[in-house]
Amino acid sequence: MEYILLFIVAIIANFFSALAGGGAGLIQFPVLIFLGLPFGTALATHKVASVALGVGATARHLRESHLDWKFCLLILATGLPGVILGARLILQVPEQRAQIALGLLTIGLGFYSFFKQDLGQHYQPKRFDKRGLALGGLAIFAVGFLNGSLTSGTGLFLTLWLIHWFGMDYKRAVAYTLVLVGLVWNFTGAVTLGMIGTIKWDWVPPLLAGSFIGGYLGAHFSIKKGNQLIKRAFEVITVLMGLSLIAKTLI
Repeated sequence: MEYILLFIVAIIANFFSALAGGGAGLIQFPVLIFLGLPFGTALATHKVASVALGVGATARHLRESHLDWKFCLLILATGLPGVILGARLILQVPEQRAQIALGLLTIGLGFYSFFKQDLGQHYQPKRFDKRGLALGGLAIFAVGFLNGSLTSGTGLFLTLWLIHWFGMDYKRAVAYTLVLVGLVWNFTGAVTLGMIGTIKWDWVPPLLAGSFIGGYLGAHFSIKKGNQLIKRAFEVITVLMGLSLIAKTLI
């Protein structure tokens, strides 16, 4: 029953993540903590499973998206050092503080999404000059640091930053996030955490299978159906999961 629950949670979490351009950790990661894993072990296990989200979503997005591979290199070059640094530092943070920070971050993402109704509806590229790329890269480094450490919703942070700073539309930004964060950033974070932390390996197979299926289905629906209804549901889930995580820490 435990494996079935993990499989179902992984499908749901990664389905919403692939739809919204991030946020698998908003559901999957707290569930691993609720099931009894210590913060560091839950983080490392979640990172390993999240690689399958990137594989599933990439398999769908590469069929239709038009990624600029030079821009992909910028995201990787600026984000990966932050991922490694964040993953190395997070296990030194006291568990209670890390969980409270995760809960507050989760709630903040939900409210931010709620108040940005029309964000990313049209592709209006901007700030692709040297200064814009440099400043944008610094912010991507910061997102990478969060991805390696607090993990919750950091893909969504990158999606929103690509829309706000570089003028991308929602679907284009989501494609970049799922291919680069879901696949490369998460793999790097998984390797780093696996070297210095503990992974619950017997939970990994159902999480990998669910992550792949959820990632592929979510990417398919984001391309074909739009996401307004899912966006609303996702906002409710982020706030509820954040409040639940904080309550569990304080009680």
